[in-house]
This record gives sequence, C-alpha cells and structure tokens, in this order.
Amino acid sequence: MSEKIDLSTYVLSEDEDFMNANHRAYFRAKLNAWRNDILREARETLDHLAEESANHPDLADRASSETDRAIELRARDRQRKLIAKIDAALQRLDEGTYGYCEETGEPIGLKRLDARPIATLSIEAQERHEKVYRDE
Repeated sequence: MSEKIDLSTYVLSEDEDFMNANHRAYFRAKLNAWRNDILREARETLDHLAEESANHPDLADRASSETDRAIELRARDRQRKLIAKIDAALQRLDEGTYGYCEETGEPIGLKRLDARPIATLSIEAQERHEKVYRDE
C-alpha cells in the first residue's frame, strides 16, 4: 500500500511486518488528523475568546468570564505541548524510528501505538519509568 491510507477502513494487523508501509501510512494519517483537530479547536477557541472579550459591568460576570478564559488558555497550552509531541512522532516516522522504544529499541506494539500514537516507550519501559518517579 502507498503512503496514503483511509483511517475509516484500514485495520492494523499484527500479521503484517511491524512498521511496514501500511503501518507507517496509518500512523502518519492518524497523527496528522489529530494535529489538524487540535489546530482547528485552537482557532475556534481564539475566535470564541475574541468574541467574549466584552467588558462585563457586573463583577461576578467578569470574574466568571476571566476564570473561563484562564481555563481555556491552560487547555490550549496543553494542546500546544501535545502538538510538539505529535510533530516529534511525525519526525520519528520520517527517520524510521517510530514505533520503537527509546530505551530498549524493541517494538512498542500496535495496540499501544493505536491508543497513544505519541508513545515513545514500550509498556514495560513506561512502567519502569513511572516506578522510578513514584519511588522518589
């Protein structure tokens, strides 16, 4: 299959060679779709915040509006960081290292990647990593 894939019809298969052209195309499409959704939501948030910038005469309304605005901006900041992780995953796809654990070099696993396409560690390595930080 080519580097284009239909996310609605393609099903990942463990029977195929790991990170073959189908897998790479699938994850590239999934990551790009996720990235595009985040960017679309960010544009909608900015539009909403621009409309909502009215000065509220009531102090309670103003406080509520400012709280909502702060929550939206924090959420957008988390999304910005997520875009950086998506871009890094796309870079790993280009380099041929996507899907392999950064610690062990072993395949991460299709189910884990499908659930968390920006994963950089296998489940075992992630658990070790979390245990180290939990024990500190």
